[in-house]
Amino acid sequence: MPERIALMQPPYPDDVDAALKRMMPTGVAPIGLFRLFVRNLPMTDAMHVWGEYELGRRLSLPLREREIVIDRTCARCGCEYEWGVHTQVFAEKAGLTRDQVTSLVHGGPSDPCWSVTRERLLITAIDALHETSDIDDALWARLAATFDERQLLDLLLLSGWYHAIAFAARVIRVPLEPGAPRFTDFALE
Repeated sequence: MPERIALMQPPYPDDVDAALKRMMPTGVAPIGLFRLFVRNLPMTDAMHVWGEYELGRRLSLPLREREIVIDRTCARCGCEYEWGVHTQVFAEKAGLTRDQVTSLVHGGPSDPCWSVTRERLLITAIDALHETSDIDDALWARLAATFDERQLLDLLLLSGWYHAIAFAARVIRVPLEPGAPRFTDFALE
C-alpha cells in the first residue's frame, strides 16, 4: 500500500538535506520515517531535540530497558515499521534474545524468557498503558518500588513518544525498511 504522504526523495533541498544528516549517522541513507518527517521541518526540528533525549545517554533507563519499552510499544501498536527499525539496529546491542524479541511481539511478561523483575514490570506497564491509558494503583506501587521517579517519568514519556511515532508510521503507511525484520520473522514456534 503506498504511503499517504509521499516521502521526500533525493536530491533534497539544502535545508532538508541538513535536517536528514542531523538525524542519521554519517554516511547512512535516511530512513523512510525521517524522509516523511522532513515534510514539516519545524516539527522535525522540534522532534529532533526530544528524539536525541529519548535515544541518548541522558535517558534514565538503560539501553536494554529502553528497547524493551520501545519494541513492546511498537508491537502493541501494530507498527511493524518502527519495531523493525529498532529490532534491526538495537536488539543485539541491547542483548535481547530471539525468544525475548518474539515475546515482545507475540507473548507477555510471564513468558519464561523474562527472568528479571524490572523487565517483566516494564512489559506489564506498557501493556497497561496500551490497554487502558493508565496504570492502576497496585501496578504503580510495584513500579515505584523498583524504579525511581525519574525512571518512571522516562518510562511514561518514552512509551507515549513511541505511540506517536507508531501512529504516524502506520497511518501514513511508511514502507518497511529493506532488510528490517518483520513480525512474521519472529513467529511463535
